[in-house]
Amino acid sequence: MGSRRTGRERALQALYQLDQNDKATPADAVEAAWAASDDQPRDDTAHAFATELVAGVREHLAGLDALIEQHSQNWRIDRMQRVDRNVLRLGVFELKHRDDIPRKVTINEAIELAKMFGTEDSAAFINGVLDRIASAVNKA
Repeated sequence: MGSRRTGRERALQALYQLDQNDKATPADAVEAAWAASDDQPRDDTAHAFATELVAGVREHLAGLDALIEQHSQNWRIDRMQRVDRNVLRLGVFELKHRDDIPRKVTINEAIELAKMFGTEDSAAFINGVLDRIASAVNKA
């Protein structure tokens, strides 16, 4: 598995934890996500990427959530499944703030995260919302 995919997985786990306990720091949440994963040693590149993603999502959280609600067709952010909400936050952060990551990569990676961690309907929901947001923010 690539460093960025691993980083996204750990970032999602950290954001999920922060969603449950907003008193934790992003750095602590990333460390906890890494500690909970016994399947592989810590990859410094993946760890740095996860840390960047979590810090970025937390820094821009209000704007990301507003954009998600605007494009999710009658879904309030607090009513979404916790996994879906955080996959969307990661994806929207990448679309808006990471010019080094192509739109297609962001959307495909988000769909894979949704398939791994979400419900049966998560991948289609994530795909639809991120595609609308990508078009709205003019990410090619």
